[in-house]
Amino acid sequence: MSLEIQMMLVMLVTFVVTAFGIGVPVAFSIGLSTIAATLLMFPLEQSILIVAQKMVTGVDNFAFLALPFFMLAGNIMRVGGIADKLINVALLLVGRLPGALSHTNIVANTMFGTVSGSAIGSAAAVGGVMVPAQKAKGYDPAFATAVNIASCPIGMIIPPSGALITYSLLSGGTSIAGLFLAGYIPGLLIALSLMFVTYFWTNKRGYPKEDRITFEIVKRTLKEALPALGLVVIILGGIIGGIFTATEASAIAVVYSLGLAMFYYKQLSFSDIPKVFGEAMLSATVILILIGISSSMSWTMSIADIPYMVGSAMLGFSENPIVVLLLINIMLLFIGVFMDGAPAKLIFIPILLPIVTQFGMDPIQFGILITFNLCIGLCTPPVGTALFAGCKIGDVPVAKVIKPLVPLWIAQIAVLMLITYVPWVTMWLPNLFGYGL
Repeated sequence: MSLEIQMMLVMLVTFVVTAFGIGVPVAFSIGLSTIAATLLMFPLEQSILIVAQKMVTGVDNFAFLALPFFMLAGNIMRVGGIADKLINVALLLVGRLPGALSHTNIVANTMFGTVSGSAIGSAAAVGGVMVPAQKAKGYDPAFATAVNIASCPIGMIIPPSGALITYSLLSGGTSIAGLFLAGYIPGLLIALSLMFVTYFWTNKRGYPKEDRITFEIVKRTLKEALPALGLVVIILGGIIGGIFTATEASAIAVVYSLGLAMFYYKQLSFSDIPKVFGEAMLSATVILILIGISSSMSWTMSIADIPYMVGSAMLGFSENPIVVLLLINIMLLFIGVFMDGAPAKLIFIPILLPIVTQFGMDPIQFGILITFNLCIGLCTPPVGTALFAGCKIGDVPVAKVIKPLVPLWIAQIAVLMLITYVPWVTMWLPNLFGYGL
């Protein structure tokens, strides 16, 4: 490694860590660090020009339109009152289990993820109803809050997922349809693993089942919820069937969800539209700016051969794929504790993807792996956004939810190991529809 490249690496890492440490916004931290690193090779004006050009080319992709459109559709569904309908369907499915309301929280978060794709949105929309309901039935408030926190990130794995679209773009165009298909089985396994832990916890404490459900209740509940779930069938059926692209599907999702919320459920008025659109626009803007900045940083890292050096270091430690993948998971879990998922992806996807593909791992499988791994960080202190949002919704101190969260974390990590070492879990559906390698 030349002295120039060593200095570039040191400067890049030092600037990023220092900027994060003093609270500089992520986009500025990465952008300024990239400019500082490129100064070792180019004059100041040229360095700024290179970073700006890479930012523009990084987001100059038609597929990027899918991200803001799906985020807007999810926001419309959230404001449009769909959560209540999905909660009722979830209660139909698991209402006869001990601790029925906790199971309902998990299933409802899973179902809401299919129309939202947002962890915080699920925690607020579903948890805002289910956590108070559990408290009213005598459930431990800390456990009820922990269940909501642990299950809300499922929506980032089950499509349509903005996190998976972001991965597709950062990884150089991994099939969005393939990633969507790959998310279903892991998402369901996460839900089942959390329900497994919840069953033993609630059964031990004697939490009640719900009353028997009549045919009339089933009929009314399905009538209310099926139109919303129809969005999933239309969007994914269209993408997988080749009727339209993911970007076109995202636009259809906006039109469908807007019509549903305004004219079928009638819980969204014209006066609400500016706020709903504005919230989605702000969220999408933050992510797109980060993606643009990451493109310039990825270019700088490739010039400095950082992915090659990291790969060589890991392979120097061990050439056993099992060991290397375990190290990657441990590293990402540690990073997810201290860094939000979006910037972590921006930094580590360009570094780690070449390493895992050397072992024959499909980029689709790695997309689910890194997305879910960093989702676990959303549920952990000190910076877990889902943790703090969930505690605020449940009105429970963070310190009190740690104990009930521990077995739920273990369940999440067990599923992460399945995703890592059992390719079938992620690749069966993509291979079935011809999206695998």
